[in-house]
Amino acid sequence: MKSDKVMVIGGGLAGCEAAFKLASMGVPVELVEMRPLKKTAAHKTGYLGELVCSNSLKSEEITTAQGVLKQEMRKLNSLILRVADQCRVPAGSALAVDREIMGQLITEIVSSHPLVDVVVREIKTLPESGITVVATGPLTSETFSVSLASLTGEQHLYFFDAVAPIIAADSLDMNKIYQGSRYGKGDGHYLNCPLNQEEYELFHEALLMADSIPIADIDEGLYFSACTPIEVMARKGRDTLRFGPMRPVGLPHPQTGEVPYAVVQLRYENREGTMVSPVGFQTRMRWGEQERVLRLIPGLEKAEFLRLGVMHRNTYINSPRVLDATLQYRGRPDLFFAGQLTGVEGYMESAATGIVAGLNAARRYLGKDLVVLPAETLIGSLCRFISDPQNSNFQPMNANFGLLPPLANRIRNKRERYMQLGERSQRQINEFSEAFVN
Repeated sequence: MKSDKVMVIGGGLAGCEAAFKLASMGVPVELVEMRPLKKTAAHKTGYLGELVCSNSLKSEEITTAQGVLKQEMRKLNSLILRVADQCRVPAGSALAVDREIMGQLITEIVSSHPLVDVVVREIKTLPESGITVVATGPLTSETFSVSLASLTGEQHLYFFDAVAPIIAADSLDMNKIYQGSRYGKGDGHYLNCPLNQEEYELFHEALLMADSIPIADIDEGLYFSACTPIEVMARKGRDTLRFGPMRPVGLPHPQTGEVPYAVVQLRYENREGTMVSPVGFQTRMRWGEQERVLRLIPGLEKAEFLRLGVMHRNTYINSPRVLDATLQYRGRPDLFFAGQLTGVEGYMESAATGIVAGLNAARRYLGKDLVVLPAETLIGSLCRFISDPQNSNFQPMNANFGLLPPLANRIRNKRERYMQLGERSQRQINEFSEAFVN
């Protein structure tokens, strides 16, 4: 017997995409979110779809995996990208947003949909029956985590995620900072703090000596790879940062033409340009240490920190053991999972799995066969990866071209190869969309 509504647990990016997809297909939804009734270690508001780690949704270039992923999601009528387009801020070739406006818009659109009932309460145990999409995210509450662990029969895997600080733009010393995007991509909206060798070595040494917040039972091999704390990277070698987030290549000084020894890039956090954050500078240094160490960067000597970095535990299930590529739970056909809880990395990846889970939950509600996206698409390949039973050493995965089947003809030029992979993806997602979405 068909239940009256599909329950979506979690109002993050994945949960909102799932709920919106269900409602768009004529299926009534109960979207349950515990915030602001119960807060998490990283969220600051009660908005649906709040961005926590960064305001960047990454590249839109079609020669990048992130750009291709966005093309696929737009073809599947992504709510998150539709909203992101309305509240974007300058970020070169990347799609960055004003987080406050984005949260407001997502909340307004989802809450006002006639088929979506948004309920603020904490779900402590899984419903025993009824079509359900679980999208509680990496900050799943402890009580609900126990329920999930009981369902899967296995201990949850976990990793640790760090958040970058935010700085008041008017506290920057613009005499030492210059504008420009790496390799001239986009309109040069990044701010660049150049360091000479002496300044870099002083900064590196300060990171090594900085006092960080200890986290019980931490395994530093389990960091969310895109959010590895800057001080952890510094311990890997003196030049690790220069080949990572502080890589100066493609950023010559506009006046001298000289390429600095190292560069810290700052990205705008809002439309007004009043807030910036250092790119790739997630940290778990103690707050006083963050201010002391980051003010060693040229241009940040008098930085006013609007938010300091924090670190929190992220939880995800062992998806290859329990999920199919439809994101359906193998032991219970009315249960679907989406978002970072499934072991995908990143904002867009989480949202994309929300679309897939919502689509298949709707099809089950409507009595239709479930669908798997083509392997030649990034969304399809990502769902296959996280559900592959042969994946015995499962770690979170982001969208990348390595997940896709190779082209029939070998192409050595990387840009051309990526372009053709993207074009093949576009053909496949168009066919899928015509058959199952539009």
